[in-house]
Amino acid sequence: MFLEIVGGIIVAYLLIILWPLVSFTNSGRSTRPGIAIDEESELKIVLSRKGFDSAAGGIASPIMPDGRMISMPIPSSADQFTFADVNASDIDVERVLADLSRNRHVIGDHVHLDPDLDRPSASRLPGWRPALGQTGAAQTHLEKNGVGKGDVFLFFGWFRHVEESRGTWRYVPNAPDLHVMFGWLEVGSVLHIGVERDAAIAAFPWIANHPHVAQPDVYLDRNNTLYMASERSSVAPDARCGGGRFIRYDESLRFTACGMSRSKWSLPAWFHPGTRPALSYHSSLERWASHGDRVLLSTVGRGQEFVIDGK
Repeated sequence: MFLEIVGGIIVAYLLIILWPLVSFTNSGRSTRPGIAIDEESELKIVLSRKGFDSAAGGIASPIMPDGRMISMPIPSSADQFTFADVNASDIDVERVLADLSRNRHVIGDHVHLDPDLDRPSASRLPGWRPALGQTGAAQTHLEKNGVGKGDVFLFFGWFRHVEESRGTWRYVPNAPDLHVMFGWLEVGSVLHIGVERDAAIAAFPWIANHPHVAQPDVYLDRNNTLYMASERSSVAPDARCGGGRFIRYDESLRFTACGMSRSKWSLPAWFHPGTRPALSYHSSLERWASHGDRVLLSTVGRGQEFVIDGK
């Protein structure tokens, strides 16, 4: 297991303390304990949709009875990894997957294992660190929004609670469909694989079997890019590096508002675009509504990378 932490601690740090930027006293020290951030910093947070969805996979990723979350990577016949490479410790992924999908997906199906946050140790090359590959229109969007070193990805996906009934795994009856955060990555380096693949592999040999690096005949775009985790985490001091999974479900990881469809989110009030640049793809004020000390957001149906920054 890469890292078992209480995800809410990281999310609170990122979404409440780091953002918006902390205020400073005349001495230049943060007025909030334990935090020291450059006053000129413009940290960008990317809410990154990954894993099974209604189009790719067609079912929700499971939240197991003990709270463990398994983000199922999307099917991809062009990639080398399979569902057998999903790191789920002692959980029988083969049976869970077959039961929930009614055998539409099987353990030997090839998948796009990206973001690569916690692959089994047997398939890690020496020096391995978490990484995310991106290409095409989604990468163009990240570039236009200036996402780079020092910024943070928060990965979310479609999840639902499951249970075992009469020897078969099923979704808990009437359990809601949820958008839930399952991992994070603090960007330490941005590698332009589409134009500098050989140089990137020479500098970081362990990336050679990452999907966006291993198959240049599949990922052809010149903007094919790898976001590599930082060597040390500024968010989780006990982490090996700047990225990992949130192992167990916690309410603090949930975007979906209570009693609403999974695309209706409850967010901290400072997300509202009335006083700051909007979350990308969500600039229409009609999508936003105040809700006590929070704000409700009707999210767009498609799109992978949603960026908010501190300008």
